Formats: sequence, C-alpha cells, structure tokens
Amino acid sequence: MEIEQHPLTPFLPGNARLLMLGSFPPQQKRWSMEFYYPNWNNDMWRIVGFLFFNNKDYFADNTKKVFCKERLVHFLQDKGIALFDTACAVRRLQDNASDKFLEVVQPTDVPALLRQIPQCKAIVTTGEKATDTLCTQFSIAKPQVGDFTEFIFEDRPMRLYRMPSSSRAYPLALEKKAAAYRIMYQDLQML
Repeated sequence: MEIEQHPLTPFLPGNARLLMLGSFPPQQKRWSMEFYYPNWNNDMWRIVGFLFFNNKDYFADNTKKVFCKERLVHFLQDKGIALFDTACAVRRLQDNASDKFLEVVQPTDVPALLRQIPQCKAIVTTGEKATDTLCTQFSIAKPQVGDFTEFIFEDRPMRLYRMPSSSRAYPLALEKKAAAYRIMYQDLQML
C-alpha cells in the first residue's frame, strides 16, 4: 500500500500562541484550496468564522465552494495560530478521508515545531486520531473532548486542548462544536 507524504509545509507564524494539529489532509481530490482543512465539507473554517466574526461563511466563497486562503492566512497570522498535522506520512487503508482508515507511518516531530514557535503555550488536536498520536508522542493523558490536559515541554508550561472533530462525519451540530472551541479561545484570551 502506498505511503503518502504530507503535501503542505507547517504554517508557523512567529507570534503563534496556539498550535492547531489535525491528523492528515484529505486526498487532494477533496481540496477546495491549497491549505489546511481544505475539504469543503469540513467545518473548521465555518466554526472559526462563526466564533470570531459571527458569520460561519466569513472564510467561504459559497458560489465557488472554496475557502479563501488569503483571508485565512491574514487572520491566523493576526491571531497567532499555527497549523500542521500529527502525521507526516500515512497509508490510507480505504479510499476516503476518514481518520479511522489512516495508518500513521511517520508521526510529526511536534517538539521541533514547538521550538520554532517559542511563544506557543497551547496545542489543540481536532479529532481522535490527532489526539491519540500526540498523546503517545508526549506520554500525556488524553483529555476529554472539550477539555484540556496540562504538561511541561522543555520548561514551558503547556496545555493540550482536545476539541471535537470539525468533520461532518462527527455527528454534532456546528453550533455545538463551536461552543467547545469558544471555551478554548476564551481561555487563551484570543476571543
């Protein structure tokens, strides 16, 4: 079975206070843009638009069914939000975007990412596979969905937030997912 390498470079603004980690991008045939959470049917950018702009379509072009990468990059740089995934290489055990059928071949070196963003005080994982992969790497307890675990990384106090998956396959209304994310962003004084 083919090993798929991560197609994107880490997005690491120098002012990053939060590192958002998914599991791995979907197949490129599902992309609406060349950036993170590119699947039109994934609600991450709708959740963020809803929370920060009171408009779930703030980052969307509904006519073309794409997200606006430039608007996202500006927002993320302004807020200090870094992005990558917990796997650098995977095997897809089925021809779909489901994390359930991803085999992590090479986990991401998350400590190396954190060393590049020294102001970062929190990591958020967006789904079960990402959470499991990260917790294994750091040997930390897995928080409940919507909660966090505290840990120390190289003398830096950190929090790992575990948020609900933004995939529509995760059966929770966008507003309920946003409520969990709102608590995290408020804790971090970003909202």
